[in-house]
Amino acid sequence: MSDVHSLYIDGAWVEGATRLTNTSPSDTSDVIGEFAQASVEQVGQTIQAARRGARAWAASELETRYRILMAIGDELIARKDELGRLLSREEGKPLAEGAGEVYRSGQFFHYYAAEVLRQIDERVASVRPGIEIDTRREPVGVVGIISPWNFPMATAVWKIAPALAFGNAVIFKPANLVPASAWALTEIISRQALPAGTFNLLMGSGSSVGDALIASPEVDAVSFTGSLEVGRRVAAATAGNLVKCQLEMGSKNALIVADDADLDLAVEAAFAGAYSGTGQKCTASSRLIVTEAVHDAFVEKLVARLREARVGHALDANTQIGPVVDARQLESNLAWIERGKADGATLAFGGERLSAETDGYYLAPTLFVDTRNDMAINREEVFGPIACVIKVRDYEEALATLNDTRYGLTAGIITDSLRLASDFKARAETGCVMVNLATAGTDYHVPFGGRKDSSFGPREQGRYAREFYTVVKTCYVKAH
Repeated sequence: MSDVHSLYIDGAWVEGATRLTNTSPSDTSDVIGEFAQASVEQVGQTIQAARRGARAWAASELETRYRILMAIGDELIARKDELGRLLSREEGKPLAEGAGEVYRSGQFFHYYAAEVLRQIDERVASVRPGIEIDTRREPVGVVGIISPWNFPMATAVWKIAPALAFGNAVIFKPANLVPASAWALTEIISRQALPAGTFNLLMGSGSSVGDALIASPEVDAVSFTGSLEVGRRVAAATAGNLVKCQLEMGSKNALIVADDADLDLAVEAAFAGAYSGTGQKCTASSRLIVTEAVHDAFVEKLVARLREARVGHALDANTQIGPVVDARQLESNLAWIERGKADGATLAFGGERLSAETDGYYLAPTLFVDTRNDMAINREEVFGPIACVIKVRDYEEALATLNDTRYGLTAGIITDSLRLASDFKARAETGCVMVNLATAGTDYHVPFGGRKDSSFGPREQGRYAREFYTVVKTCYVKAH
């Protein structure tokens, strides 16, 4: 990868107003490159280019779209190790997770390539004689996509792929912490025969580029993944212009460990859910709700598992937990640890910054016990390798505790009881439910999203994505 990386606007690589230096959280001396930062004026130019591109792309043949999306997916999968290494280098997740994310991104493009050929309209019988009705789906138009830093490629792609599949133009604004993965994806897309303006990359800060994008009445839809605070701003800005909005925001997911749980399975599910990706996942199980009958044994086993965990450089093949993404996130995590202790939680493991051979943002995986669900650390999204155990009497108290949150993205239970599993699936107030699985980890061909303050608007992924990326037209015809 060269040192300077441009914006991609209207089918051409363009210099930005300024540049941003991107460094690795595993080694702050490792400079990944310089990345252009768009001006507000360039946002306006890009929107106009996207409007032209949207018209041309919407008129493209289905097999053209299919071939292009397949080719993008093919290249991502073929280059998963190379691009996964780049992703891990800039975000901090271990190599295996980085390569897996790139591979999954390729699968998204393959899935939506197939969806291109499944866009079948419907004929509906009229209640009036002599009239035929059909309903058809058409592209919504220009879609602004604002993606987070924790999944630099996968989250962006599960928005970009359906947007393109259904005939829309895309303006992609990645998080400024992870521009390299976004640029690499754009470089692949730029070599496909898309009409100019169909796909655009605008790197820059949320307060300038992002705000200009969401405030424009000429953007037809905005899909955003990020914090609840910013999500509310996106909703307010788009509502003012009656622009379609899709939001995936905060979470405070919980994993219940029931009386009859297989504790080895429970520990592995808790470890994968709370600490993989350095806990920087919207699906992370930061609340571990454990019944008193198995509480002590579970905590003992989980602490033993944490002692074995290897924290280190993302590019070290032996690393299980990488660094947090930057200095600001590390400071926030450490502040939450102090807040937890001040509120009366007991630190069972971790809690400190770690030193390594390279200067990076390393934090020991942290486990609190003796916590209550009303503690701040159990109410707010922390976004780090920090989990809290909440002891409860029984399953009913566990379920009530799990649902006692303003968020509702994912939830899990470890149990051998079919009765409890069935009851949990029915009563957990979340968009995704896991039984005997970690809360983190979802498939790409089924809907994803939450309830309460976790999500707003139509679901993402699978066939449900068409609800956001298309508009429905109802056509009446009377033979004359």
